[in-house]
Amino acid sequence: MTRVAVLGATGAVGQRFIQLLSDHPTFEIAALTASADSAGSPYREAAKWRVDTPIPEAVADVEVVETTPEAVPDDVDLIFSSLPSSVAERVESDFCEAGYVVSSNSSNERGADDVPLVIPEINPDHLDLIEVQRDNRGWDGALVKNPNCSTITMVPTLATLDAFGLERVHVSTLQAVSGAGYSGVTSMEILDNVIPYIGGEEEKMETESRKLLGEFDGSQVQWHDVEVSASCNRVATLDGHLENVWAELSDDPTVAEIYAAFDDAATQDLHSAPDPLIETFDEPDRPQPRLDRFLGNGMAVAAGGVQETPAGVQYNTLAHNTLRGAAGASLLNGELLDRNGWL
Repeated sequence: MTRVAVLGATGAVGQRFIQLLSDHPTFEIAALTASADSAGSPYREAAKWRVDTPIPEAVADVEVVETTPEAVPDDVDLIFSSLPSSVAERVESDFCEAGYVVSSNSSNERGADDVPLVIPEINPDHLDLIEVQRDNRGWDGALVKNPNCSTITMVPTLATLDAFGLERVHVSTLQAVSGAGYSGVTSMEILDNVIPYIGGEEEKMETESRKLLGEFDGSQVQWHDVEVSASCNRVATLDGHLENVWAELSDDPTVAEIYAAFDDAATQDLHSAPDPLIETFDEPDRPQPRLDRFLGNGMAVAAGGVQETPAGVQYNTLAHNTLRGAAGASLLNGELLDRNGWL
C-alpha cells in the first residue's frame, strides 16, 4: 500500500479526500493535518463532518497533527493538499523541500513555469516537468497541481475539439455554492438570486485552459494559442458546475462528428478514472446538475445540447465540482504519479 497524508483534512475538500480514500485499493491514510487549533484532537472532533456518507471509522479516532513536515511520518509516500491557497503558498514548498511529493488542489503556483498542471486523461506527459522543477528548486520532492473546478469541467471537451482546429472559446458558467466552501456564500446572498461574478475565477479559466492544452517540449510547456473568454456566475445549486460553451473552430464538423469525438475521448487506466471520460446527451436540456453530477461516480464530464454555429459549435458541459473538480482531481493525479513511478 502507498501511504498518504491529507493536508487541511478538516475542510470541505479535505473531507472529500477522506471519503474517496476510505476504501481505496492502493492508498492508505497515514496522517491527517489541520490548523494548530485542531491538532491533538481526534478527527471526528476536529472535523465538522458534512459529506453525504458517514465518517469512515478507520479515521474517526486518528489524531490530527499540525501542518508541518515534522509532524508527518517519514514513510509517507504521497501528500494530498486541500489547503486554502493563502496557507498552501507558505507551507507546500516546505513539504517538497523535505522530500515529499505533493498533489495539490490549491490554486497557488498553477501557472508557474515549472509546476505541472495536470488532468491525467488530457496531458499526463506534463508530469515530466517534475525533473525541470527539481533542477530549478533543488527539491527531492515535487509539487503537482490540478486545475480549478470550472476549468476541469470544460477542458476535456476542448481537448477533444482541438482535433477540429480550436481557435477561440467563450464560456459562461453556472457554478454551485459548494465551490465557495461551506461558509462561502450565505443563504441571504444566493437564494432567489444569481451572483454574476466570482473573484479570480474567470482569469483561472482563461489561463489554466491554455496551459493544460499546451505541449511539453522537454523543458517547458508551450501554452496553446486558443483565446478563452469566461463569465463566471454563482447559482443556487449545491454541487455540479454547468457551463455553456461556444467554441470557434477552423474546421466545420457536423453535430454528429462532435458527439462522436466526445464519445471517443480517451480515458486512463487508473482506479478513479471514469470510463467514458465524457458522457453525452442528445437532449437539448441536458446535462443538469441534479440529474448528472454523479456520472462516473462523480468523476465523469457530461456534455449535451450540441448545436452548430456560424463559427463552430455551442454545447453544455457539467462536472461535479468537489469530486471531479477538486479532491477527485488531486486523487487521480496521485494515482498517475504512483503508476508512473514518481513516488
